[in-house]
Amino acid sequence: MPGKHQHFQEPEVGCCGKYFLFGFNIVFWVLGALFLAIGLWAWGEKGVLSNISALTDLGGLDPVWLFVVVGGVMSVLGFAGCIGALRENTFLLKFFSVFLGLIFFLELATGILAFVFKDWIRDQLNFFINNNVKAYRDDIDLQNLIDFAQEYWSCCGARGPNDWNLNIYFNCTDLNPSRERCGVPFSCCVRDPAEDVLNTQCGYDVRLKLIFGICLAQNLVSDIKAVKANWIKHDDGYKLLK
Repeated sequence: MPGKHQHFQEPEVGCCGKYFLFGFNIVFWVLGALFLAIGLWAWGEKGVLSNISALTDLGGLDPVWLFVVVGGVMSVLGFAGCIGALRENTFLLKFFSVFLGLIFFLELATGILAFVFKDWIRDQLNFFINNNVKAYRDDIDLQNLIDFAQEYWSCCGARGPNDWNLNIYFNCTDLNPSRERCGVPFSCCVRDPAEDVLNTQCGYDVRLKLIFGICLAQNLVSDIKAVKANWIKHDDGYKLLK
C-alpha cells in the first residue's frame, strides 16, 4: 500500500557463540605461544639455535621437540580461531574447524592402528625406549624425562633393569670404568617415604648384586643335584651311595 514500507531485519551473528569462541581461542593461543617460547628458550640454552646440526646429534628424543611442536600447533589453531571469530572471517574459521577435525581423525586412526598392530607397536615402543636409554646421559632434558617416567610408572627400562646394559655408563662390561657400572638410575629405586633427602646413589651395583644372587642360587642348585646323585633308592628309602 502507498505510504507503507516493509522493513526486513538482516540476520546477525550470535554474540554469545562468537565471543565464547574468541575467548577460548585467545587462551589457547597464549598457551601455545608460551609453550613455543619455552621450547625455543630451552634450545637457546643448549646452543641448538646457533648450531642446528645439534638437533641430529642426540641419539634419543629431545623433549624440547614436544614443546615446540605442541606450542606451534596450538599457536596456529588459536590464531585462526581467535581472529576468525573476532573478524567473522569464514576462511580462518573453516581452517580452524578442518584442522581440529583432522587432528581428531588422526587420533582415532592412531588408536585403531595401535589396537590392530599392537604387537608391532609394542616392539617399536621398546625399540624407541631402548634408544633413549642409550642416550640417557647425553641430554639433561631427556634424562629428567626418563627419570620422571620411571618414577611415575614404577618401571625400570623397557622390559627390566637389564635394559640399562645398553647405556655405556651402566653396562656390566669389564672395560666400563664408570662408578655406575652394573647399576641403574636412582629413578628405578623404590623410594623410602621416610627419607628426607633423595638418595641418588641407590642404584649403584644393583644389577651386580642380582647377578651374584643368581650365581649363588645356581651353585646351590648344582650342589643339591650333586648330593642327590650320590643317593640310590631302596625299598626302605634313600641311602647314601659309597
